[in-house]
Amino acid sequence: MTYNHNSTLPEELVEQIAEQGFDYLPELIRIMINAAMQAERQKHLGVGPYERSQERRDYANGYKSKTMKTRMGEITFDVPQVREGDFYPQALEKGLRSERALTLSLAEMYVQGVSTRKAAAIVEQLCGSGVSSSQVSKATTQLDEKPNQWRNSPLGEVVYLYLDARYEKVRQDGQIRDAAVLIAVGVGPDGKRKVLGVSVSLGEQEVHWRAFMESLVKRGLRGVHTNGA
Repeated sequence: MTYNHNSTLPEELVEQIAEQGFDYLPELIRIMINAAMQAERQKHLGVGPYERSQERRDYANGYKSKTMKTRMGEITFDVPQVREGDFYPQALEKGLRSERALTLSLAEMYVQGVSTRKAAAIVEQLCGSGVSSSQVSKATTQLDEKPNQWRNSPLGEVVYLYLDARYEKVRQDGQIRDAAVLIAVGVGPDGKRKVLGVSVSLGEQEVHWRAFMESLVKRGLRGVHTNGA
C-alpha cells in the first residue's frame, strides 16, 4: 500500500498530523482492516450476505479477536472465521506491514473528509480486490464519526499556540488550483505538542483565517501565547 501523493496535503504535514493530532488513529486502523478482512471473507464465500446460491463455498462463522502490536500500541482486530475450509484474511498482515502508509491515508482523510470512494480505495488495497459501496458503508459511517469528534473536541488551556499557513496544489473538478492550508499546533500545560486543527480552503485568506480562529475559540481555546510560524 502506498500513500497517495496526489492528495491535497504534503506528506510531511500529514505525518505531523498523524503523530501529534489524532488520538483516534488506532481505532481508524482497526475499522479499516476489519472492513477489508470482512470483504475478503465475503469473496471467499462466493455469495453476498444471506444469499442462497449453489455458488456458495462456505459459511461465515463469527469472528475471533486477535491483538497485534503496532507503532501506536496494541490494537485488537476482529478476524472473520468460516465453518469449513482453510481461510485466513491477508488484509491484517498486509495492513500492518504498510502501517505507515495506512496511517498517512487515514490522517489525510481526517482533514479532507471521509467518503465511500476513499474508504473503498483503502479497503481494495488491503484486500487486493474490488469492493462494493455497500461493503464499506458501515466502515465509512464509523470513520466519519471520528473526525467530527476531533473537530469538535474541547481544547481548554493552551500555553503556546503556533499558527502556520501553507499554499498547496489542489485538484478540483479536474483542475489544479492553489489552496491555503491552515494548521494550529498547541503546547499544553504538560509541555506536549498537539495539532489542534487543520483547515483547507480555496477562498479568501482573511475570511479563512477568521473562521479558523473562531472555530478554535468556540472549542474553548484559552490562555495562549500566539506564535506565527
